[in-house]
Amino acid sequence: MNESTPALPQERIQDVRRLADTLGVQEAALASVLMDLLDRVDVLLSIKDVASGRYLHVNAAMAALFGRDVAAMVGAADAELLEPAQTAAMRAAEQSALAHAAPTLSEHRIDRDGRKREFRVTRLPLPRADGAAARHVLAAWVEQTTAHQREHQLQRALAQLEQQQVAAEAQRREMADNGLRDSATGLYQRLHFDDQLRREVDLSSREHREFALVSIALDPLSDAVKALGADARGRVLEALGRLLRSNTRAMDASCRLDEDRFAILLSGVGLATAHSRMEGLRRQCATQIVVLEGRDLGFTVSMGVASFPHTAHSEADLMDAADTALREAQKRGGNHVALASIRFELGAT
Repeated sequence: MNESTPALPQERIQDVRRLADTLGVQEAALASVLMDLLDRVDVLLSIKDVASGRYLHVNAAMAALFGRDVAAMVGAADAELLEPAQTAAMRAAEQSALAHAAPTLSEHRIDRDGRKREFRVTRLPLPRADGAAARHVLAAWVEQTTAHQREHQLQRALAQLEQQQVAAEAQRREMADNGLRDSATGLYQRLHFDDQLRREVDLSSREHREFALVSIALDPLSDAVKALGADARGRVLEALGRLLRSNTRAMDASCRLDEDRFAILLSGVGLATAHSRMEGLRRQCATQIVVLEGRDLGFTVSMGVASFPHTAHSEADLMDAADTALREAQKRGGNHVALASIRFELGAT
């Protein structure tokens, strides 16, 4: 017989008889000791007639579960003790146990006096002396309530710890990121932008691809806006920063170069595409509603668009080309987007 195969009832009976003979005790005395042991290890024990659903035997712990004494439990049925759904689940588990020679496991939740208790129940049919089909099922109940509560508490603690770690990491990243960003606009500061630009020039040179650089200036504010002071200017800068961030992708970079100067790096974007995108951004700025004290502040920007390598072949030349185009846009009265001139180089003949 395979070790994992449960012993047949008759074989188990013979094992018990041999053990009793070896120990020199009666089988009934051995059974009594084993049942007493189950009582002492907090196992709830019951034997039921499956056909009638009535308890034929319970120990004190099982009776206490239902708030009764042992005598009052004998002859009682689950329908008198439990809700209909719980009674149906109990009956299904007992009928399943009758159909198996091996022990069956199930879990039950008992609601009593507003308290929910959880149990793991092992059931085994009791063979009859006359060899007829088993009618009775012995059940050993082991409470899992405390263990489950501890498991749930541990899971909650681990989940809270994970949330705290995620929040701490997000805060750390935010603090590190804020060190690179301008507080008024939320845009990257010049030092970070210069690093991005150097990397983009190096990458584009190695992979022979282009990218665009946009130089941006906030056009002079109206006298009415200026009269509102620093709050109005701060509101305009906040709105401009928000628009620049929303119009750039994760691989792009937008920056505040100085008081009224900004720049955008558009990775992998050609001159024509960059011009089209910046024209859309210019229109958004011109139509953006910025309110302070019930007044629409309004603002516009001028932009100069250059590209690498078509309008410049180095980082410094690219910045100069974008700034030259920006000045051209400002000469047109502002609220314009100007393109840098494309350089044509004659090859040797």
